[in-house]
Amino acid sequence: MTIRNAILVSACLLVGFASSAQAQQKGQYVPGQFGLNAGVAPPPGFTYINMPISYSADELKDSQGDRVPGITGDYSFWVDENIFMYVTKYKVLGADYAPYVSVNLANGSLVADIVGTNLGTSAGGSGFADTWVQPVNLAWHVTRADVQAGYAFVAPTGRFTQGADDNVGSGYWGNFLTAAGTFYLTGNKGTSANVFTAWETHGHKNDTDIRPGQAFTDEWGFGQALPLTKDKSQLLQVGLIGYDQWQVSESTGMLGRVPERDIPFYSVHAVGFQTNYVVPAKNVALFFKYENEYQASAHPIGRTIVFGGSWTVHKEGTTTPYERLRLP
Repeated sequence: MTIRNAILVSACLLVGFASSAQAQQKGQYVPGQFGLNAGVAPPPGFTYINMPISYSADELKDSQGDRVPGITGDYSFWVDENIFMYVTKYKVLGADYAPYVSVNLANGSLVADIVGTNLGTSAGGSGFADTWVQPVNLAWHVTRADVQAGYAFVAPTGRFTQGADDNVGSGYWGNFLTAAGTFYLTGNKGTSANVFTAWETHGHKNDTDIRPGQAFTDEWGFGQALPLTKDKSQLLQVGLIGYDQWQVSESTGMLGRVPERDIPFYSVHAVGFQTNYVVPAKNVALFFKYENEYQASAHPIGRTIVFGGSWTVHKEGTTTPYERLRLP
């Protein structure tokens, strides 16, 4: 069994700039969902992952990375991701074929005041959010690494109405190319370096001429697995993790009277820690992650908390990733 922190789209809320007229069109992928075991896939069988994500911020950065003056407030959202993965017994290019889908519930809020004026804004919505579908996901297992690569799309199944203040969906289709790797730095596979990447492109937002710009995300981690009991029936993983996200192409269309191409590109960077508790015999794992954003441009700066668990039902005679560890 494994902790396969699959990615999912969350509620896509609009973040206001000082004029309340400009706003950045964010991408659909919410960073902070990968870390340790980024490239590891479960053995053939069925895996369910429940992964709540919390993001909160109380500061907005401008294009130079400085705090935007005159704005106070809070921006936050919760997403409860329900991920269903089926790893088949079939091989494609020597890899396990492991498609998955993520179904989400989301709740978000934006409360902001513009200091020195009588202007303010508040928004929030909850309900069924957009759906992540990864029909192509290939997983390779080699001596010192586990690697995955695939294609996914985001279906705009969440509620979205242009101009509404209770949207929980993005209102547009997204396409993603993903790649991930876990590289074992020691012969017993207890120490690992991990990386995940996603390149996303977007369609037009419903009932508008806006097409959000493309974005690139990387997530990384360095981890160590340790036995908690002499018989290794309980394991602990701890490690340093982080993420980076950049807008890499301009958005198009008009937001009110402001051309999207005139709005600065956004970026954000974070570092934190992850801990996993694993019971290999039960095919159960629990995880917790905290990442603090230390730099941002044209983007809120805050913190991401991810926690949850996974459970795998696999075919007899197959070897799980944790059973391949040779811890002392």
